[in-house]
Amino acid sequence: MGTIDDYLEGLEPDDRAVIAHVYEIARATAGETEQGKSYGMPALLHRGKALISVMRTKKHIGLYPFSGRVPEVVADALAGFEYDKGTIRFQPEHPLPDDAIRAVVSARMAEIEDPSLRRP
Repeated sequence: MGTIDDYLEGLEPDDRAVIAHVYEIARATAGETEQGKSYGMPALLHRGKALISVMRTKKHIGLYPFSGRVPEVVADALAGFEYDKGTIRFQPEHPLPDDAIRAVVSARMAEIEDPSLRRP
């Protein structure tokens, strides 16, 4: 896989629309970003560090904040969604609310800005 744009081109239209929307909200929240890869996944980068990746899996769409801490920090915003320490799962017909996306991106940006917030 290549950049986010390349990844989006290969998706079914419904998945593409939902995933592209997550990236749009993330870009608007983060400001200066670029497309890249992290852990082999297309990712949105902030200051050269992986911010988020959003990908279709067989059973769900996963938002990956490249942090085991972020889902816990924003747990209130994720009420009704399945998540664990490194993945937030949702379905196209029940997408993440924009406020939840903003919360995830903001929490991850805080970690990028202040590495002491990351888990050891």
